[in-house]
Amino acid sequence: MITPKLELLFFIIMFHVNSRFRYKLSYNFELPCSVQHIYKFFDLMETHFLILSLAFLFFISLKLLFGKRHSKFNLPPSPARPLPFIGHLHLLKQPLHRTFLSFSQSLGDAPIFSLRLGNHLTVVVSSYSIAEECFTKNDIVLANRPKFILGKHIEYNFTTMTSAPYGDHWRNLRRIGTLEIFSSHKLNGFLSVRKDEIRHLLLRLSKNSQHGFAKVEMRQLFYDLTINNILRMVAGKRFYGEGTEQDEVARRVTQLIDEIVYRAGVGNAADYIPILRWITDFEKGVKELASRVDEFLQSLVDERRVHKQKGNTMMDHLLSLQETQPDYYTDVTLKGIIIVMILAGTETLAGTLEWAMLNLLNHPEVLEKARTEIDTEVGFDRLMDEADTKNLPYLQWIVLETLRLYPVAPTNIPHMTSDDCILAGYDVPRGSMLLVNVWSMHRDPSIWEAPEMFKPERFKNEKLNQKLLSFGFGRRACPGVGLAHRLMSLALGSMVQCFEWQRIGEEYVDTREEPMAMMRPATPLLAMCKARPIVHKFLDAFA
Repeated sequence: MITPKLELLFFIIMFHVNSRFRYKLSYNFELPCSVQHIYKFFDLMETHFLILSLAFLFFISLKLLFGKRHSKFNLPPSPARPLPFIGHLHLLKQPLHRTFLSFSQSLGDAPIFSLRLGNHLTVVVSSYSIAEECFTKNDIVLANRPKFILGKHIEYNFTTMTSAPYGDHWRNLRRIGTLEIFSSHKLNGFLSVRKDEIRHLLLRLSKNSQHGFAKVEMRQLFYDLTINNILRMVAGKRFYGEGTEQDEVARRVTQLIDEIVYRAGVGNAADYIPILRWITDFEKGVKELASRVDEFLQSLVDERRVHKQKGNTMMDHLLSLQETQPDYYTDVTLKGIIIVMILAGTETLAGTLEWAMLNLLNHPEVLEKARTEIDTEVGFDRLMDEADTKNLPYLQWIVLETLRLYPVAPTNIPHMTSDDCILAGYDVPRGSMLLVNVWSMHRDPSIWEAPEMFKPERFKNEKLNQKLLSFGFGRRACPGVGLAHRLMSLALGSMVQCFEWQRIGEEYVDTREEPMAMMRPATPLLAMCKARPIVHKFLDAFA
């Protein structure tokens, strides 16, 4: 393993080789005193000594690259020998879940393997049995999160529910999420918000489709639905779609979320090679983005704080807690809760709805079965309600099958070991990062029959529900799974009940995904829809 001292020696030498780079370094930050002395010492060296130093470094690099490695750890196999300083970073290509599958296949379908990302060990698991071992036997050891640049600046120095280290603060945030935000009682209290936003969606779809098929772009409609739902839960106001006067704010928020999603993931080299924080503008860009995010979040907090009449929003409740415990429920804590709600409850749900509709278009026989079930159970005299979904198993299976084939977070949020542990007989040292390739596990032929096929009927076997890891596993699994299922089932069922759907052409809709950390279709989904008679019946009621 390359030690920090060797890295320091390498970069000090390279500073002398490149005077412009040395000037940039001395301008941007101050080296520690001991390093300054080393630096002055090198300034006195003659050119021949510098050449000898470079030759020595080259020899050491070859030794590290081609020499035998002796480690006290029995690590999982690796797909290739890591390069000095960068490890396997040069091999990471988006989408990562497909790259990880190719690594596993190159190792004889290994269910677990290891990578060096910079100087950090990363273990990738693609087996359900090993994942179960991770989050049962080793759940506490793996309850930490790695400290990425995005978490430091966007998530308030790792103090949010998703980024905080395992401990008292995280447990309290989890308690707030479980009891005060995502409990059945709280979700029932926001039912009217979900129903109203879905009706806005149906109204927009019906605008041009009452007399025949009309082309609609689904991605933006789903995004508006999910973010309005979250922001109304949080702050009690709509930002998107018709009937809003927040167009400029909406554009700003959309841009913020897009920028965060673009920068998210485990493939940012600056997270693993500290020197890149100084010679690239990645962290500078994240800081600037974090400032704009914080400005928006603070405006939400301040607006609710000065609101004369307290409502029933999540922010109202958090502000009441702030009044009784101001030292803990600071504005930073409140803003951290809000940003997690927005990030976890918009792109993920919108992406899943887009994948679900895409597959219904590619499988009209599945769409017809879902419509028949809804027409039979709900009838033609009323719109379906959230309570109806428990009597619509096929609709629920469609949602589950979408989550299986197209998990929006295909490698879930990474974990980090707080102590040495053993996985599948291999040593995983303290401070290692763990990634679970959920996408690959959901297509494992040893668990799923015909895994590449879209077959909602497979979930007649309720035991398969336990094999779905789209929302994580263990104590750090997503607490918002209940809200996700409620919104997706009601939205998808309402669209099937109220409209006829067709592809825009005879060709199947492309199922390739964008090359990014979050899994969504490569091309925004276009569809043809035509209002069914039930829309005409109830259009005036919610127009």
